[in-house]
Amino acid sequence: MVALQNLSRRYGDHVALENLNLTVGAGEFFSLLGPSGCGKTTTLRLIAGFDRPDRGRVLLQGRDLTGAPPHQRPVNLVFQNYALFPHLSVWDNVAFGPRSLRLPEAEIRRRVGEVLEVVRLADLARRRPHQLSGGQQQRVALARALVNAPAALLLDEPLAALDPDLRRTMRAELQRIQRQVGITFVLVTHDREEALSLSDRLAVLHEGRLEQVGTPRQLYDSPRSAVVATFLGAANLFREGAGSGVRLLRPERLRLRSSAPAEGEQGMRARVRELVFQGATVEVRLRTDRNQALVAIDTAADVPNNLRVGSELWCCWNPADSHLLEEPA
Repeated sequence: MVALQNLSRRYGDHVALENLNLTVGAGEFFSLLGPSGCGKTTTLRLIAGFDRPDRGRVLLQGRDLTGAPPHQRPVNLVFQNYALFPHLSVWDNVAFGPRSLRLPEAEIRRRVGEVLEVVRLADLARRRPHQLSGGQQQRVALARALVNAPAALLLDEPLAALDPDLRRTMRAELQRIQRQVGITFVLVTHDREEALSLSDRLAVLHEGRLEQVGTPRQLYDSPRSAVVATFLGAANLFREGAGSGVRLLRPERLRLRSSAPAEGEQGMRARVRELVFQGATVEVRLRTDRNQALVAIDTAADVPNNLRVGSELWCCWNPADSHLLEEPA
């Protein structure tokens, strides 16, 4: 559906993208994940046609549309701020696109009615945007983008303005809508929980370069670099010696015990520096005698009640649960 070939973009001396190669399949929920300034929104704008690359090609449905204007591309972009017309009803906001294409009124009614059913807003069709919640406004923006039947929907931080509880609800709605309409979604986000929970595949960008592409499980369990490992979650990184690389151990794989490691396990003594209660889990931050910082995450029920800041204990793990990074930290 989307193929980006050797894509590069600079703004003055700033490198926004450097030699990006990426493909997104038809019907795929794909995420571009990375910190602010990594090039993910630039990538979305290049796909949509709101910006032009300095080098490389943008192919949509197999056609080279690098130089085509936005209205000639089979994609629609949903902005972070929704960009709804405040003086128009929900119905008229969604109908704006088909009307601008001068479609027959019967076809407009059919399309708008169907897409409002998909986003579950048919009962609110006559309301104005200011009469809607943030989540409802987001669904109007989605409906307006979907009503023209694009081949791919581009979403630029669509949930960033919502509170945490509503974000979780809208994540489920986004996934439901994408599965129901069956088209390609390309999501830009800096929220790793969002990307991991929604994506069929995701790409991690860092300083304008593509770090890694894969399924959420592949990138979380088997990252190539420390950049990917740490961006996707808390990480314990152990240097294995001169020239032998860095090994990753996720905090949930680290076990805290009063006894030494069992046969086949590895371990080290460490002192508790901080306890962070997170409801169902507790994050335990520790430091070894060699000044190695460690993080362990366990269920609240499995953390000993007598564990305190200053407690000294064994940190143990199964070597098979660790992962050797391909690129040096």
